[in-house]
Amino acid sequence: MAVSLLEHEVSDLCLGKPALRSLALTTTVAEALFALKNCDDNFLSVWNCDHTEKINKDYKGNCEEEGCGVGECKCVGKVSMVDVICYLCKDENLLFPSDALKAPVSVLLPEIPGMVVHVEPTSSLLEAIDLILQGAKNLVVPIKTRKTSSDSSSAQLASLLPLPALSVDTLGIISTEFLTIDYHSPAISKLEAISRSLADETSVAVTDTDGILIGELSPFTLACCDYSVAAAIATLSSGDLMAYIDCGGPPEDLVKVVMARLREKGLEGMLQEFTNSSCYSTTSSCQSQSSSSSDEESATSTPVSTLHRSGGKYSRSMSYSARMVRRSEAIVCHPKSSLVAVMIQAIAHRVNYVWVIEDDCSLVGIVRFYDMLRVFRESLEDMA
Repeated sequence: MAVSLLEHEVSDLCLGKPALRSLALTTTVAEALFALKNCDDNFLSVWNCDHTEKINKDYKGNCEEEGCGVGECKCVGKVSMVDVICYLCKDENLLFPSDALKAPVSVLLPEIPGMVVHVEPTSSLLEAIDLILQGAKNLVVPIKTRKTSSDSSSAQLASLLPLPALSVDTLGIISTEFLTIDYHSPAISKLEAISRSLADETSVAVTDTDGILIGELSPFTLACCDYSVAAAIATLSSGDLMAYIDCGGPPEDLVKVVMARLREKGLEGMLQEFTNSSCYSTTSSCQSQSSSSSDEESATSTPVSTLHRSGGKYSRSMSYSARMVRRSEAIVCHPKSSLVAVMIQAIAHRVNYVWVIEDDCSLVGIVRFYDMLRVFRESLEDMA
């Protein structure tokens, strides 16, 4: 069964997926921002050849099929709204945000080699797993039309027993190396941590002085926000920032706090960008949009393990992001949770990590998709 699993090609993972939406390396940050705001994707790929004609949000073509020289191009990374937000939060850009938006999109790309790897569609699944374990965050695969074949995935998973039933504690995949910030600390003090969590595909845990997990500053949640949330990061504590981005539209009292602190800091350029943002000029419209999304989601959602803290000074909103429907609570498990249960949680919530807590909500560590993949890879080696 394990041999059958490894016979799959990496292209099998791409079935049904649309072609990448692309930006040229010479695209400006402002143009990338426009593209991000006008598409449903959280990320856009960046290429080192001219794809400027593909920036239009209505473009649905495929470079490879249209013969537009994709073979001469190379994907060098991807950008999201979080990249733009963190970029605008830098000291020099807070002073002159309009000038910052004129820079090429290349300034948003992390200087970490090997994050993007081009692979052939015929590469084996095992080769893809090895590339990920070696540090690749994105595998670029040409989409080929091919016939699908049936498989017995459940039987193949069963062939790996008892591994999926073992606890994450028993497997030793709970990492104690994670990013954290105190609830009362300025959010801007952990700007580098937010950028790093985006690159690592994790998050920044928000804790109190006793190490209790209160919530998280998630790049995935930030990606659902408007770029002017950079002003909130620059002026609010991490706790207030959680409340700010948790709501469909930011609470009006926090909007006033942000505006007042921008004035105090003399950040007139950022203040102008902030007030010009439609979602911040009137919170009621954003909250209305969030409410309708929340109602729709609640009708179809199923119970999940999320961190709930009722009452007290750390009580948080249960609403949704205005741009995408997603609960903002931290996704958690316990040390004795089984590997398969943790994997299902991560997949269901489209995250690459799950926080590990004790019964009193004290933070123990984090289980990353990377570590889950590693134990499966080691299990396959033992079965070879």
